[in-house]
Amino acid sequence: MQISRNRLIAIVSSVAAALILIVGVIALRGNFTSASDSSSSSPLGGLTSPFTGEPVASLGPELIFKIDNVAQARPPTGLNQADIVYLLPVDGGLSRIYAVFSSHIPSVVGPVRSARQEDIELNQQFGTPAFAFSGAQPNLLPVIERSRIIDLYSGRATGYYRDNSRIAPYNLYANTSQLLAQASGASTAHDIGFTFGAAPAGGAPASSYSVAYPAAAFTFRWSAAQGRWLAWMDGAAAADSTGRALGGPTVVIQYVKVTRSVFKELGVEPPYANTVGSGSAVVLRNGQQYQVHWSRPNADSGTTFTLANGQKMPFARGQVWVVFAYGTGSVR
Repeated sequence: MQISRNRLIAIVSSVAAALILIVGVIALRGNFTSASDSSSSSPLGGLTSPFTGEPVASLGPELIFKIDNVAQARPPTGLNQADIVYLLPVDGGLSRIYAVFSSHIPSVVGPVRSARQEDIELNQQFGTPAFAFSGAQPNLLPVIERSRIIDLYSGRATGYYRDNSRIAPYNLYANTSQLLAQASGASTAHDIGFTFGAAPAGGAPASSYSVAYPAAAFTFRWSAAQGRWLAWMDGAAAADSTGRALGGPTVVIQYVKVTRSVFKELGVEPPYANTVGSGSAVVLRNGQQYQVHWSRPNADSGTTFTLANGQKMPFARGQVWVVFAYGTGSVR
């Protein structure tokens, strides 16, 4: 059978196009990195969150909650969808959660609790975040409300409700869509010092790491199956209200100077975690721990984490946990 010259040219062109497509697919697969080893920009050059390193369609508003973390308040609702989870010491030697939402905002978050003095300093690195909290010590409350935030105090904003299946004060929850409707002008997610990328050399193998406050204890255990560090609190595996384990691909144990706040709680000066300054930290990722240095020159700047060689410590892509631990010069 004879094939015309034009028909032959068409066949050759089709084969060549197919080969080019196959080579392109192979090249893309070769350049793809796993979720825990991605850089701060997507493999295909798309937009990524400065808080998690994950691809996002757009940079969303910053919605920050104070969440209770005593035994009676557990399990929390919505926490697995936070970009960043901070653990802070509070009065009584206990802990409280400062949760930053932007990439993913669940419909409900809680239980919402009161703010502390160091929240003002933490908030500043986020620009003008929407800050949701249930109140504060009487002298502190006006100071927080005058600080650079979109004020979503439960005494002023709408969208809060009580869950009668729990006892007060551990039963205050927030409808986030209602809060966001009142948060016009809130800053969108932006660089606060985090870097994301492949795990560097120099890490030491680690299966778990523990931190303690006077009346609270945390352990993070590496799960290779889940690719993240699972959180244990006060000796029990921590989970959210859906039963999903809490934890993230990156955990930062940041040793800070914990002093005392001048705003007393029930007549006692509560802990104050100084997050401006510098010190040592341990970064957990990919089943390894890294000794790093942290630095935050002022309240308006973010925090950088650097290795001994001066390079920034890259985090694994995904939710980041930061635990403010008692460092040198702390008062317990």
